[in-house]
Amino acid sequence: MDIQAYLALSIVLLCFAVLVFTRFAADAVLVFGLLVLMLFGVLEPHEAFSGFANEGTLTVAFMFVVARGLSKTGVADWVASNLLGKPGSLGLAQLRLMVPVAAMSSVVNNTPVVAMMIPTVISWAKRLRLSVSQLLMPLSYAAIIGGACTLVGTSTNLVVDGLMRELIDSSAHPELTRGLGIFELALVGIPCVLVVLLYVLLFSRVLLPNSREEYQAQFEDARQYTVEMLIEKSSPLVNKTVGDADLRNLPGLFLIEIERNGHLITAVGPKQILREGDRLVFAGNVESIVDLQNMRGLRPADDQVFKIDSERSDRHLVEVVISRNFPQLGKSVKEGKFRTTYGAAIIAVAREGQRLRNRIGDIVLKPGDTLLIEAGRSFERQQRYVKDFLLVRSIDYSPVSYERMGIALAIFTVMILAASFRIVSMLEAAMVASVAMVATRCIRIEEARNSIDWQVLLVIGASIGLGLSLDKTGAAPQMATFFLGAVGESPYLVLAMLFFVTAGLSAMISNVAAAVIMFPIAAALSAGMGLNLTPFAVTLMIAASASFATPIGYQTNLMVYGPGKYRFIDFVRMGLPLTVLVGLTTVVFVPLFWSFGGAP
Repeated sequence: MDIQAYLALSIVLLCFAVLVFTRFAADAVLVFGLLVLMLFGVLEPHEAFSGFANEGTLTVAFMFVVARGLSKTGVADWVASNLLGKPGSLGLAQLRLMVPVAAMSSVVNNTPVVAMMIPTVISWAKRLRLSVSQLLMPLSYAAIIGGACTLVGTSTNLVVDGLMRELIDSSAHPELTRGLGIFELALVGIPCVLVVLLYVLLFSRVLLPNSREEYQAQFEDARQYTVEMLIEKSSPLVNKTVGDADLRNLPGLFLIEIERNGHLITAVGPKQILREGDRLVFAGNVESIVDLQNMRGLRPADDQVFKIDSERSDRHLVEVVISRNFPQLGKSVKEGKFRTTYGAAIIAVAREGQRLRNRIGDIVLKPGDTLLIEAGRSFERQQRYVKDFLLVRSIDYSPVSYERMGIALAIFTVMILAASFRIVSMLEAAMVASVAMVATRCIRIEEARNSIDWQVLLVIGASIGLGLSLDKTGAAPQMATFFLGAVGESPYLVLAMLFFVTAGLSAMISNVAAAVIMFPIAAALSAGMGLNLTPFAVTLMIAASASFATPIGYQTNLMVYGPGKYRFIDFVRMGLPLTVLVGLTTVVFVPLFWSFGGAP
């Protein structure tokens, strides 16, 4: 290797070391590495920044918008309640999550699957009081290994199969008579899926961070709001028990009583049946009250909410603290004219940590009371300096537009079908779906803009640039040839080395690039040893997708990196042993179905 190859390899390894052993942000480290390669002339500026114009990077960006649209319209919650259910333990939750995700990813591009499931899993984990960090990495792993089960599960498999087909009738590979069938990879893919499932179930509690303790602690000292919700006509909660409706599973929330036809039910147990028109009185913190606002079939019981002159999707929640100058002091919420005066509706009331048991309309307002109100988006700007309130603070909340759920689901389905049947590329499908989400008002433009995780895009773009430096300088293929040349003539050892070298490259560069770099090496090795190319090609496909050990190795890992609050070392600790196990499984099963010595 020349000096530039050594420099590129050194910078990439240094970036990896910094990410593993320090807490520096991944995007800052990788962009800095890219800058160093530019300054030393290893990469031209257009090469260094080519990753930010990469089709995969742009696809992920638009998928963030699509995922936000699915979450905003309630599709994510619908999937959670109908697909994931209410498992009684972390292990069952991981199993209920990973099996359908792996199945979907075998026939559908795994990027949109993970994009749709991230908000679903976060909400689901909150209701089950499980650590989201114990679920999001398994989600990504299931999507990755599910894509390795079929020829159409990932673009890498199609690329390698295409390279194989180009060698049919080649004198160097007379044994090749056909490419792979669509579901032929399942022969080795399904055992690998089982290995991933078993590994996660057995070791995730020890190897993955557990954020549940921090998550639960944030509710302990929370301000207690009282809020009253009404079960709407045709609500999916009607005739369900309180337990089945998940009304006892939101952290920091307590169901005080139910009013039904003028009668109070004060000792509300999990077996209590809910009826249409029930008024439910809750006490809880701000975040739990926000979650309650987005629950399908519930609406604030105070009818003033529906007299505000704007659609609910155009309003937001604001927290205000009443001052001594508040004109409605000494009056109940019902007697006051809050909506008329301020163009907003009182949703909940909190008072010095007390649990107020009165209905919202009967609470007499006092100085220092904190009100959670629903208002137009100009309220905060208009009232921030008014003496009526000591504090005006916007709450991170966006109402769920359940009436547009069918539209969002139809857009997502069309996007998947169009990409799966190659009518358009995945990027084009995601772009059209994003525009459709905005055009049909499933999501507002500012919400679409804010939904994009720019840190993730920086990491993806920079990692592609770093990978390009290894390819451009010749470091990647020279390393691969060196390692493969060190294992001798045993086909099993060559197969094992092929897997681990490819998986290692895939951790640093894109999986497609790793497969393309390694394919001619695998073809040359099989021809030189007089062996069938197919087992080497299949091993290459599985290895290129086995990107478990780093967050930058696969785009779905990057997508869960931020929401799961992971560190780089978490992927190394969890993913490195899994890569070894999948590699051993591949080396054992591939020769069983694709012979070294003859045509499969």
